[in-house]
Amino acid sequence: MSQLPFLPFSKPVIDEATIAAVGDVLRSGWITSGPKVQAFEAQLSEYFGGRPVRTFNSGTCTMEIALRIAGIGPGDEVITTPISWVATANVILEVGATPVFADIDPVTRNIDLDKLEAAITPRTKAVIPVYLAGLPVDMERLYAIAKKHNLRIIEDAAQALGSSWNGQRIGATGDFVSFSFQANKNVTCSEGGCLVLNTPEEARLAEKYRLQGVTRTGFDGLDVDVLGGKFNMTDIAATIGLGQFAHIEALTAHRQELARHYFKCFGDDFEVKYGAQLPPADFTNSNWHLFQLVLPERKDGLPARATFMEQIQALGIGIGYHYPPIHLLSLYRERGFKEGMLPVAERVGRLIVSLPMFTTMTKADVERSVAAVKAVLGNA
Repeated sequence: MSQLPFLPFSKPVIDEATIAAVGDVLRSGWITSGPKVQAFEAQLSEYFGGRPVRTFNSGTCTMEIALRIAGIGPGDEVITTPISWVATANVILEVGATPVFADIDPVTRNIDLDKLEAAITPRTKAVIPVYLAGLPVDMERLYAIAKKHNLRIIEDAAQALGSSWNGQRIGATGDFVSFSFQANKNVTCSEGGCLVLNTPEEARLAEKYRLQGVTRTGFDGLDVDVLGGKFNMTDIAATIGLGQFAHIEALTAHRQELARHYFKCFGDDFEVKYGAQLPPADFTNSNWHLFQLVLPERKDGLPARATFMEQIQALGIGIGYHYPPIHLLSLYRERGFKEGMLPVAERVGRLIVSLPMFTTMTKADVERSVAAVKAVLGNA
């Protein structure tokens, strides 16, 4: 057992200025959606090149609302990846549509665009790509496929704030783009999310969907013409987001520095020597939300990932896994999905782990993490 302090897998860091600003909001008497939400939306819109942005209480409802704005519903199919948080597929069920899973690329671990295009049918109306660990898919090809088949794109960029593609920020171009501000994201509001939209009309419809479908006019005019929910962000959450967002460039640069140090510490022979797969070394597009390994298969019949995670934690290193294949969860098995349908996703989902990566990590923390991985794999 290590005598050093436990190194968590993830740790949100809120600076004193942000804590003080939250106190000011609490004392102001306006703690639900108000001026801080408007200020946060304005900053996000500027960051995304002036596109309309609306904030919400999660990065899940953002995708559901995008599907509703796009008119996706019963009888429609939506293609997505099986390696994501289950919310990505659940929102498809929420609007009454049918989820269709395409297998993943074994290197990027994102949806395989060849498999995506092969899965398109006359019922396909939209695609939800996921940018795992902050690494985007090939955006030019994705949107070429969408144009060819007349599909809407709802980008699940929950992990990709600060990522880019060919020099353009994720969110600055494209169709609908959904981000999460959940506690372990690069920028957090404690909980929350935002949706980047295409037009003022879509933005007004998003506002309706986030607050019971309500439209107000004058002092006492109120009408409801769509079925909305209760998805608004509070000024408390927005204040945290404003404080975090002010440092996004520095946060992204620090994560890239940590990722570079991970590669340096693992060394050029790591994959051959230990049989594990490192992520793509992309320092142009990825924000390095996560640093993930795909473990080697165990030959002794033991559960590879569970054993590995237990031994790593015993060495004082936090670890996570992102994610088990969605199509093998009970809710989706009941809809006819089963083992063998998506072999790459099933292998990666069984063996992938996420190593520590957060704002206040140091290079020494990276070295501890790598040393623990090598020690455990070396004894396997």
